Amino acid sequence: MKATKEIKVKNVFNESKRNLVKDFINKKSTGQSKERLLRNELLSIQYKIEDYISDETANEENLKLLDFVKMYLRTFDITKKDFARYLDMQDSNLHKYLIGERKLNAKVALKISYFTRTKPEYWYGIQIKNEITELRKEEKNNKEYEKYDYSNMLEV
Repeated sequence: MKATKEIKVKNVFNESKRNLVKDFINKKSTGQSKERLLRNELLSIQYKIEDYISDETANEENLKLLDFVKMYLRTFDITKKDFARYLDMQDSNLHKYLIGERKLNAKVALKISYFTRTKPEYWYGIQIKNEITELRKEEKNNKEYEKYDYSNMLEV
């Protein structure tokens, strides 16, 4: 029986190999059309949203809808005011949704979703993840809620 040799991470992902991959990607991307580069950038943002939503570790810093929308605005080189106008909204109204001051509703989620060509569930997912993180922080920092356990009522 032949012993198998263990593959070490440093043999697979070392600096020189990382540079070779980076050079290969850069070389391939220079030949891509503007449309393809735009699609790549949009997919990159979408993957960041998906990663953020699916990451179950407690993040100290919640990313807001605004953080992800800003990525799209930079990609399209437009301002938030122009974006709001495009969505038939007041900039101040849109801003309140994007920073979490107002809860996202179906109409706003769909407008952002159609603009970014993403699922509306992503935008709700960001909001819900942030609310769950806040809930966990509140629960962890406050023992006062233990008094609401129904078993306390039964002990009387």
